[in-house]
Amino acid sequence: MAYTLETKVGDILKDTNAVEILERYAPGVSRNPMIGLAKGMTLKALLAMPQAKQAGITEEMVTKVLKEINALK
Repeated sequence: MAYTLETKVGDILKDTNAVEILERYAPGVSRNPMIGLAKGMTLKALLAMPQAKQAGITEEMVTKVLKEINALK
């Protein structure tokens, strides 16, 4: 099944290939202690958080990463 904006962060973190790609775009994100708080959230919910906006994370950026991850499937 392809990852979408409705996919939970925790599901992506279980996929080693997805984590490898994610780490290229956001080094260290999978090991950040705060990521545990986001595991139950969808990517869409994460994008709605002010912290994502402050970090410059956009829906366009996440969609690009998802496209690359899904290309491996």
